[in-house]
Formats: sequence, structure tokens, C-alpha cells
Amino acid sequence: MMTNLFSIFDPSTNIFNISLNWLSTMLGLMFLPTYYWLIPNRFLLLWNNILNKLHFEFKTLIGKNKTNGSTFIFISIFTFILFNNLLGIFPYIFTSSSHLCMSLSISIPIWLSFMIYGWLFNNEHMFSHLIPQGTPKILMPFMVMIETISNIIRPGTLAVRLTANMIAGHLLLTLLSGTGTSMSSKFVIILIMIQFLLLTLESAVAIIQSYVITILSTLYSSEVN
Repeated sequence: MMTNLFSIFDPSTNIFNISLNWLSTMLGLMFLPTYYWLIPNRFLLLWNNILNKLHFEFKTLIGKNKTNGSTFIFISIFTFILFNNLLGIFPYIFTSSSHLCMSLSISIPIWLSFMIYGWLFNNEHMFSHLIPQGTPKILMPFMVMIETISNIIRPGTLAVRLTANMIAGHLLLTLLSGTGTSMSSKFVIILIMIQFLLLTLESAVAIIQSYVITILSTLYSSEVN
């Protein structure tokens, strides 16, 4: 049962023994052609407002003296994760964000770039983060170990947070859909309503998780400056 349950996350589309499932990672680019953005519409205005609010929020967290290019990096990460999370909700579309190899490929380069930049160009500031202010001298060695471990596990926590939340919602929807065939017609209507509510909740989780991952990455970048 568990094997069949988790098999919904296995890549299964192959042509000439080449897996095409991971192409869905870039599927969002097909829905955003260049000429589409040249036509004023409500979706464009809404999306521009969201990006502007994210830009000002990220700029506040990073620092107002930083260039706009720093915020554009995090906005691109937010957009990439958001489209992959939302596309994974649709039927027959491979959910790439539910795999650790995809989420780790995002979190590890971000964390490594912050660590390399911080220790090369701002090492005194990085050392000061290892010991919080007001720490007793007897606890300083333990605080250094705790802060070092917390810094090392950051990419793992980012990746696991995204993967676990996406897997949990998909598994719950799969479990409920599998029990529909053994129910009477009265309970099927209730089950459809519950699935609709879960689908709405899963859409909200997809948006929230992309925002949380981006905000945490922004906070990590502010620590090395």
C-alpha cells in the first residue's frame, strides 16, 4: 500500500528511455510568453502589484543601500517555486518540488553563496554571529557549536520544509480519492466537497511555502552583510 501510495511521485513519462518528467519544472515559461505581458489585463496588474510588494519587502530585509538586483534574485526564486508548486496540483503534471533533489538544488547553492561571500568579505561579522551578545563565557564553546550546526543544517531545513509540505497535501488528496470507489453516492458528494476544500488548502500551501522559502533565504542573506 505504501509503495503504491508514494508511487505518485515517481517519474514515469519516458521517451527513448529519457525521462521527460523534469521538463515540467520549466513548464511555467510556456504560460508566460513575451507578447502576453505586453497586453494590459487584470492578471498583469495583480502580478505587478505582488512583485512590487515583494521587491520593497525584500529590499527592507536586505538593506536599502543594496542594489535592486539583489531583490530580483529572490523574486525569481519565488516565482520559480510558486509556478512549480501550483503546476504540481494539476492532474498528470509531475510535481518536481516534492523531490529533495530539486529543493536541495535550490537551497544548497543559495546557502553556499551566502557562506562563501560572508566568510571571504565579512568574516568578522560572521564570527560575531557565532556568539550572541550577553552569552556567559562558560557557555561560549557550546554556543559556537550550536550556531555552527544550525548554519550547516539550513539548506536541509529549507529543502525538507518545501518537500514535506508538498508531499503531505498530495498524499492526503490521493488517499481520499482512492476511497471514493468504495463509498455510496451520498458519501461521494461529501468526499468531493472535502477534496475541493483540500485542493484550495493545497493551493494556499503552495503559495505560502514559496513565500516562506524566499523570506528565509532573504533573512540568511541579511546575516552575511
